[in-house]
Amino acid sequence: MSHKFPANPAVENGAGEPHLVRALSNRHIQLIAIGGAIGTGLFMGSGRTISVAGPSIIFVYALIGFMLFFVMRAMGELLLSNLNYKSFADFAADLLGPWGGFFTGWTYWFCWVVTGVADVIAIAGYSQELLPALNTSLLWIPALLCIAILLVLNLPTVKAFGELEFWFALIKIIAIVALIVTGLVMILANFQTPAGTASFSNLWSHGGMFPQGFMGFVAGFQIAVFAFVGIELVGTAAAETKNPEHNLPKAINAIPLRVGLFYVGSLIILMAVTPWDQFVAGRSPFIDTFALAGLSAAALVVNLVVLTSALSSANSGIYSTSRMVYGLALEGDAPQRFGRLSKRRVPQNALFLSCILLLSGVGLLYAGNDIATAFDMVTTISAVCFMFVWSIILASYLVYRKRRPQQHAASAYKMPGGIGAVWMVFAFFAFILWALTTQESTLTALLWTPAWFVLLGIAYALMRRGPRHRQLRAEHEAKVAAELRELVNTGANA
Repeated sequence: MSHKFPANPAVENGAGEPHLVRALSNRHIQLIAIGGAIGTGLFMGSGRTISVAGPSIIFVYALIGFMLFFVMRAMGELLLSNLNYKSFADFAADLLGPWGGFFTGWTYWFCWVVTGVADVIAIAGYSQELLPALNTSLLWIPALLCIAILLVLNLPTVKAFGELEFWFALIKIIAIVALIVTGLVMILANFQTPAGTASFSNLWSHGGMFPQGFMGFVAGFQIAVFAFVGIELVGTAAAETKNPEHNLPKAINAIPLRVGLFYVGSLIILMAVTPWDQFVAGRSPFIDTFALAGLSAAALVVNLVVLTSALSSANSGIYSTSRMVYGLALEGDAPQRFGRLSKRRVPQNALFLSCILLLSGVGLLYAGNDIATAFDMVTTISAVCFMFVWSIILASYLVYRKRRPQQHAASAYKMPGGIGAVWMVFAFFAFILWALTTQESTLTALLWTPAWFVLLGIAYALMRRGPRHRQLRAEHEAKVAAELRELVNTGANA
């Protein structure tokens, strides 16, 4: 992609056309990063991950968080190497070629559409938990209401999205901290539950840390990886972030602490209060823990928090897909109508498209045997597509290191581990793909996922013949040749 934005996107171009504006402050970007790191999968999927992996799920979440930290650092270094990049789709196109921007932009769009569908399914499911009288045939009502609310809240300004996500993320943080404090009190007081005494010894006294063996540990990755989708959301918001040189590194550097507290910390508390073999897939252990403490009102509140978490994720999805389609439209990779901004500098046509596609989640509510089946199906597809996007970020970093060593040397925000860390993460992603083949439900979804890339490949094969893409390829090849010549000349003069 070419860089059509000025260094300050708040400034209009010579034609007077509006551009995205840097309206997201430090507090917005920090909470967006936290909200992205605390996905629906933690609240909705942790019951299942604990039931299949036991206490080893602690290592699963820690390992995924550790690996994705390197992806985020690579993304951070690349975004800060050129502040004209609007998102990681931009640097993928700049470094890998026009195909990189096309595949990354549309796959990331697809990722969030699928994730948004999963969130709509989750919202409908938890609405039924809160309102048991809600008949299954009426689940379309809360799903439709959720989409309408998010559309209305995202239309005014990007700052409205930032404020909404700020409060959504804050609610999730308060809920997890409250769970950790409540659980610690129960453990220190030797609280008696129907399953026994609350104690840290429950982590290893029910079959050890790996009670389901190695394959149980592997099974945990299938669901846990979905909990991290959205962790790269700060990269999508790069063009609308104030002072990105300061705020992006600050948000990315805090990821290990957030994973340690929100994922590992909460899971340790949950399994210390209730032995892992008492957890049931499909139920939120957060709700059950508060109910065990005799805080029935708190359990109701956590149900609302889980609902808020799904709303937060859907909100992020609507934001991400609209910005990505907007960027694709500017480059001629999507219909031009999606490249227009409203007077408030919001891509409203792209927002409408995202919300219309989320309606497919309403249909999926009635497609499977139950809500859990539908949720598993879409989350596996989403996780695989997100891994593709994360891999493109790492591939872009490898090209950046090869072609622009001088920029890397001058960077104030270098990725730790460098090229070696990239290959370590690639190996980890290969392991995740293998893990998805070990269960029938995830294998089916995994086998369907390549259909998206086939469709995308056909679309690109048709588009690359057009004059716009021929020009982009020619410009990219000329730029690569110039950079390589510069490298040779620099080496000769050294």
